[in-house]
Amino acid sequence: MEQIFAPWRIDWVERDSEKQPIDGCPFCVLSERDADRESRIVARSEHSFALLNNYPYNPGHLMIIPYRHVGDYTALTRAELLDHARLKQVAIDALHDGLGPDGLNMGMNSGEGAGGSIDDHLHTHLVPRWEGDTNFMPVIGETNVIVEAVDDTYERLHEGFAAHPGAIVDDAESDDGDNAEQAVEFAFDLTTDDTA
Repeated sequence: MEQIFAPWRIDWVERDSEKQPIDGCPFCVLSERDADRESRIVARSEHSFALLNNYPYNPGHLMIIPYRHVGDYTALTRAELLDHARLKQVAIDALHDGLGPDGLNMGMNSGEGAGGSIDDHLHTHLVPRWEGDTNFMPVIGETNVIVEAVDDTYERLHEGFAAHPGAIVDDAESDDGDNAEQAVEFAFDLTTDDTA
């Protein structure tokens, strides 16, 4: 029998699940907390935020989520739609800069029948992919092997977002010497030239 060595998982096993319980929509609750790093929010813009998935298919599995609780993509306002798209573009650059994947899967589940676990607050998944990253575990063993701790991925992506032109970074250092306590901010120009 093969053994999977994942010592970082002890943080998840020993976590205090009562520390900050989520009552209601997790995306709404997490975005309102003043604890971006703990909430895994790596970037924010006026209408959207980028959240690391706690159950990633691969390291760097991000979700781009509008702040407004809306489940229908066609119900997004023009500003929300443009902001969501711009943050997704920046996230793609940050994933390439921070993690160097060979490709990305991008998409969203829309509606109850689509299979998403949160169907009433839309979110776009960005999943980094590497050549040869799929093996028998998810296909036959119905098990995902996560090769990097989410905290380490957060650091790498925070750096990737911070390197993007227009990034607004709070350089205040936390008590433990960490510089990435708050998400990287972006203020996009959402005016459009429909002739381009």
